[in-house]
Amino acid sequence: MKLELKEIDTLHAKEEYELFSTMSKDENGFENEYAGIEFKEFKTKAIPAMLEMGQGKNLPSGYVPASTYILWLNGVPVGVFKLRHYLNNFLRQGPGHLGYGIRKEYRGHGLASQGLTLAIEKAKSIIPESELYLACHKDNPASLRVMQKNGGYLDHEDEKEYYVRIPLND
Repeated sequence: MKLELKEIDTLHAKEEYELFSTMSKDENGFENEYAGIEFKEFKTKAIPAMLEMGQGKNLPSGYVPASTYILWLNGVPVGVFKLRHYLNNFLRQGPGHLGYGIRKEYRGHGLASQGLTLAIEKAKSIIPESELYLACHKDNPASLRVMQKNGGYLDHEDEKEYYVRIPLND
């Protein structure tokens, strides 16, 4: 089994588009702002926008630089990991550094856990904080387990969310 986490690119636009097309606009807290767009727009506008966001260019007001990574299993894209490079007040109190989603037909096979492990390695060289901040809906216990398997601990919770921290020191 070959599992890789690679930044989105135009070279694999067709496969990446198919992945984003299978994911709903908002599922379990993972937001897919590209749900429902046509392939041409995805390749010519969405991918360049994601790459620019990773470079901190043309950011909408209130946004921070964020890199979009695709989780590949044996050459098939199976998940998306969005890594925000640092926290602002909104992110610190809410979604944190990282959001991720796994294609439905690939869930339940440990890919989110393995993908998060790969994302943590990338985060170590990008984010300035000593801990990775994450959040998940309370009705998504599988995501909480993924975070805990990667060294996460429950920092706090509210009526809708669990807020988890993963230490980044080795």
